Amino acid sequence: MQWNPTWETVFSQQAWGKYPAEPLIRFVARNYYQTERSQIRFLELGCGPGANLWFLAREGFGFVGVDGSPTAIRQAGERLDLECPGWRERGQLLVADVTMLDLPTESFDAVIDNECVYCMPFDSALSIYRQAWQLLKPGGRIFARTFSAETWGMGSGQRLEDDYYICSDGPLAHKGASRFTRREQLDTLFQPFGQLQVEKTTVSYGGGEQVVAEWLIEGVKA
Repeated sequence: MQWNPTWETVFSQQAWGKYPAEPLIRFVARNYYQTERSQIRFLELGCGPGANLWFLAREGFGFVGVDGSPTAIRQAGERLDLECPGWRERGQLLVADVTMLDLPTESFDAVIDNECVYCMPFDSALSIYRQAWQLLKPGGRIFARTFSAETWGMGSGQRLEDDYYICSDGPLAHKGASRFTRREQLDTLFQPFGQLQVEKTTVSYGGGEQVVAEWLIEGVKA
């Protein structure tokens, strides 16, 4: 199992965000708000305590949320039970390794990677995205959010391989291994997908000296 148990400690000790990121909301609204929502199924890789699943449940979509942390899955289930009655009719939570998912091929309309796969080395990330392609229906879409090599903490701490560190500085310090992605690597990682769209968001702290830069990627299974 490649999931890092550090995240079990993080989810056990740290309060996590309760609401989804705006880029994900835009992705869902742009592509799926005009559909029969109960017939649309999302797969979220590394769902954590379920902020994105909460949003999907409230909007009437079906979903499967996967995380390696039993604590995160428990927290997600408790929140959904409290705030989204009936979610179990359309949703499912799984404790599992995202590198080895036992799910039917071509069974999802969209796959979400909201800063999950960045925890994996490059070759594992490549395998995960190819697995996501297989799990998507024809015409299905992927949404991914991952850290750019410009992000504060890149190069700090223990180097595991190129652009892959156990960081000692920045927002990813003390959260296990982190892979920072360069623009040219995105074309390789998402090679199976067509209509690839790439954007970058940047937020600076400390008078501009400390930067968090993230790639936003969308692709289609042609």
